[in-house]
Order: sequence, then C-alpha cells, then structure tokens
Amino acid sequence: MLWLTLSVFLWGILHSILASQGIKTWLRRGFGEDVMRFYRFGYNLFSALSFLPVLWLAAMLPDRDLYRISPPWLYLTLAGQLLAAAFLMIGLLQTDPLSFIGLRQLIEGEERPAPLVVRGLYRWVRHPLYTAGLLFIWLTPVMTLNLLTLCAAATIYIMVGAYFEERKLLREYGAAYAEYQASTPMLIPGLLFKRSR
Repeated sequence: MLWLTLSVFLWGILHSILASQGIKTWLRRGFGEDVMRFYRFGYNLFSALSFLPVLWLAAMLPDRDLYRISPPWLYLTLAGQLLAAAFLMIGLLQTDPLSFIGLRQLIEGEERPAPLVVRGLYRWVRHPLYTAGLLFIWLTPVMTLNLLTLCAAATIYIMVGAYFEERKLLREYGAAYAEYQASTPMLIPGLLFKRSR
C-alpha cells in the first residue's frame, strides 16, 4: 500500500508541477511562444503515459479482495458506472473537447481563453468531470486492497487539485467565477457551503 500510495502522489506532484503557470512561463522563455501550441497535447499525453507504471504497480503488487458485489446489486453498481461514464462524456462535450485534449492548439497554433461554462452539467456542479470520475471509481463492484489504495489516493489528489483549480479559475474569470462559485456546489449537487465573510 505504501509503494502504491507513494507512486500516485509522486505522479500527482509531477502532474501538478507540469500544469503550473511557472512551467508554462519557463517554456515560453526558453523556447518561445510557439511551444505552447504543443503544450496541452504533450501534457495530456505525458500524464496518461506516466500513469501506466502506477497501474502496472497496482497489478503486480501482492493484493487481496476486500469485497465482490453480487447480483442484483452488481447490476446497480454497473449501471452507476455506466451513468458516470456518460456524465463524463457529456461534461467533456459541454466544454471544448478538442481544446481539452490539446488538438485545437496543435491545429490552430494558439491557445484562446475558454469561455466560462455554466450550462448543462456545470449548472449542477462546478467540476462535473471530477464528480463523474469519483462516482466511476467508487462504484467498482470488485474492490481489492490495491484498488482501494488507488481510489483513495486518486480521491485525495482530485480534492486537492480541485482546490488549486478553483484558485486558477478565480484568477482567470474574476467576479464571474466568484459568483458562479457562490451559487453552484463544487462536486455534489445540492451541497453548497457558504463562505463566512
């Protein structure tokens, strides 16, 4: 469990550093503005490929079952996962999927500021992709010790990542995002924490 947890957190730290404004500034200074057309796609590709060793470690380390859900409850968890996957796709499509992947920047050569999306799933939660991802991983019908470790570490990383993403979005969108933040829950529909002034 320790090695698996460390591998997820090391991946998370690297993932976060590469997404930081400091790295983007360093790349611009060292390689010019044109390098940014490759940044988003390269970042996503590197993130996906660098997570493969974590999955390999989870598969290779000694493991044991914690639970296996049997029918008819199995069908409910699988339906929940299917619904979560659909929400993930819908949430992605409600933004600009080509920009999200980095293909638009490769083709058009510049990264345009994305509009603030507050419709569709984003009307119910500010981070529907995170919500759908968390639902998907926690509705797994077979839970092993290694999978539990991965799910717990990923959940912590998502929560910390959401906090830092909120700060970035406030910088980018200012009062519009602050208003959206005050009226829309972060991850759970209907669960809105009011900030004390």
